[in-house]
Amino acid sequence: MTALRQDDILAAVWRACDTFRGAIDASGYKDYILTALFLKYISDVRRKHVEEFRREYGGDELRIQRRLDRERFKLPTVELKNTKTNEVEESFLGDFYSLYERRSRDNIGELINIVLDAIEKANEGKLGGLFRAIDFNSETNLGQTKDRNRRLKTLLEDFAKPGLDLSDTSEDILGDAYIFLIERFASDAGKKAGEFFTPRKVSEVVAKLANPKSGERICDPACGSGSLLLRAGEEVSDGNFQLFGQESNGQTRSLARLNMLLHKQDGARIDWCDTLNSPTLIESDHLMRFDVVVANPPFSLDKWWGNNDSEGKPLPDPYKRFTPHMPPKSRGDYAFILHMLAITRPDVGRMAVVAPHGVLFRSGTEGKIREKLIRDNSLDAVIGLPGQLFPTTGIPVCIMVFDRSREVNGLRAHERDILFIDASRDFETGKKQNRLRDEDVSKIIGTYRSRTERDRYSHKATFEEVEANGFNLNIPRYVDTFEPEPEVDLQAVQNEIRDLENQLTQTREKMNFYLKELGIDV
Repeated sequence: MTALRQDDILAAVWRACDTFRGAIDASGYKDYILTALFLKYISDVRRKHVEEFRREYGGDELRIQRRLDRERFKLPTVELKNTKTNEVEESFLGDFYSLYERRSRDNIGELINIVLDAIEKANEGKLGGLFRAIDFNSETNLGQTKDRNRRLKTLLEDFAKPGLDLSDTSEDILGDAYIFLIERFASDAGKKAGEFFTPRKVSEVVAKLANPKSGERICDPACGSGSLLLRAGEEVSDGNFQLFGQESNGQTRSLARLNMLLHKQDGARIDWCDTLNSPTLIESDHLMRFDVVVANPPFSLDKWWGNNDSEGKPLPDPYKRFTPHMPPKSRGDYAFILHMLAITRPDVGRMAVVAPHGVLFRSGTEGKIREKLIRDNSLDAVIGLPGQLFPTTGIPVCIMVFDRSREVNGLRAHERDILFIDASRDFETGKKQNRLRDEDVSKIIGTYRSRTERDRYSHKATFEEVEANGFNLNIPRYVDTFEPEPEVDLQAVQNEIRDLENQLTQTREKMNFYLKELGIDV
């Protein structure tokens, strides 16, 4: 059998999406489509392996079962019991094809939930809790019983088409298809997409700026669907790295875990928690530390701090991330930045974060936090990106790069300059979103790594220069992008005006002549 190409998978899955379009938001139905894709994949792989084992072992069911018990994903037998007598009324293999055979049943949504729950329990170490936030029997998301059953039946039929056998599809192709689908969902979902997706080229820039190395631990504390975290791992050529993530939305966290599994990152740890209020990546009684930290956190998150006393005043952070200055409660940008710095390993760790431009120049408490970060010498670079790169916002954003080896006792402690890059004019224009091109990414990364100054593109600002600007990091203060207008030849302009006036005089004389012939007094 010929292995499916990525385009084949995308086309088939995108057709399945038509079942939901118009009735449900893309932000809602993406979870069902991508879960069905994963279920179909593990079911196809098992089917193929059963056929191979039967050829190898003949009718020796015991040996076949032993081999199946060592599979990457186990598919269990599901038993449906009578609620009154507790007797088993039906048993079947918990896979996609068993659901397809039962697709016309009135309780198909409930059956899908039962199968997914059984698969979770049979693979507790890898899949425990994975499908908990996704309800295929939800009236709120999928409509009333008749409509829900029709949609789920159509979904199963779409994925059962003979051309969509995923058994010979490599994880690389399937994983890339998964990320591409998330990107397409993000485009359809519009503003809601920011909860789960960072555009691929932006992820590439962030990953290359953070520059993970072999043997390092990489963390994204606001990981969404996990694409940025995976992209950071791709920078490690020998595959020797560990991935960690935190995500506050349960359904989005499930997307991230599926993303990890489809990219063979079974050991990745993706926690479901509120990163700022109750982080769960803890060692003993302190926050875990990582060699590389990357994130595209929610922009200017309001009411981000929920640990308050009875009078509504904020309680101190037990992990001392927000001392001496607590970020304003109406904007959580620096709360995420300070959390990320707190989990970045001292002396050696690197961090890159996507943020709105306001973090570069807003005053008040944020100005004090910014000044402290600059005085501590951990800020390494500020990169301005083009506008409309995100489905969530048309505003241009920036990337702030921190390197803790610049702090006291670090190898780069002697370096005090900050590199500013204005990449806001380099992009490919799109109808809905602009895109960074390969050459744009290469230019940013090359300039950052060489720390070169380019006319109207980059500048290395000394500490004294930044201090003189009141620790305001607004990029135009450091990178002069002014394009001088060409000189105007006033004599040539005057001659052109004179010629035009002569032509106008001649035209008026002709008009007057014709008007007189018509008997009109001019």
